[in-house]
Amino acid sequence: MRRKVIAGNWKMNMLPNEAIAFIEGLAPMVKDTPNEVILCVPYTDLFYALLNAQGTNIKIGAQNMHWEENGAYTGEISAKMLKCIGVEYVIIGHSERRQYFAETDETVNKKVKKALQEGLKPIVCVGETLEQREAGKTEEVINQQVEVGLQGLTEKDFETLIIAYEPIWAIGTGKTATAEQANATIQTIRKKVVEMYGNMAGSSVIIQYGGSVKASNAHELFTTSDIDGGLVGGASLKVDEFEKIVNFS
Repeated sequence: MRRKVIAGNWKMNMLPNEAIAFIEGLAPMVKDTPNEVILCVPYTDLFYALLNAQGTNIKIGAQNMHWEENGAYTGEISAKMLKCIGVEYVIIGHSERRQYFAETDETVNKKVKKALQEGLKPIVCVGETLEQREAGKTEEVINQQVEVGLQGLTEKDFETLIIAYEPIWAIGTGKTATAEQANATIQTIRKKVVEMYGNMAGSSVIIQYGGSVKASNAHELFTTSDIDGGLVGGASLKVDEFEKIVNFS
């Protein structure tokens, strides 16, 4: 039975004092949950988040990393830098990174490999645009992203790696894929993983849904056959809302 993993993506929000207050408020509310709880915070919050999450069941993640270990990459952070301060997870290939910073399936693949090599757990994002969905290309687009972004891995990597399906048309728009739509696309992703790495990898890999997840739709989404939790954006900035998502059952 796969575990449920609920990850908050704070994006470019929350100052350190706000991060501290959030974690102090959230920790007692989620201490008894059977679900895994992750907060992916801005770089400037990482130290404070890690410090305040000690002794709780809240894991801390970053939102991006570079595939090189070090060098002349102004403004970038390496996997080793994240790992050495205690970061456990890192989001890779979020649609906003692809849209605004020209990330590709190829660069996603480099980052995924480096993250795994350094002992980080990547949360790898895939998803289609509204135009692609309306043109009937969802499966084609998703399969391409999975095939290129996750090439060159091993079956064992899928015990660690998480995939997040985020339809781009549902991110921050208030629109949400129906539970049936999201579950069907996640089944497509799982099928592709089986094709590439075998049944064990496909059945064990955690695949989340992201895209306007909120307390009111979390239960319906997360109780389908193949959705293993969520990558939560705006709703992860409010303690009460995020707590309800984590404790959806």
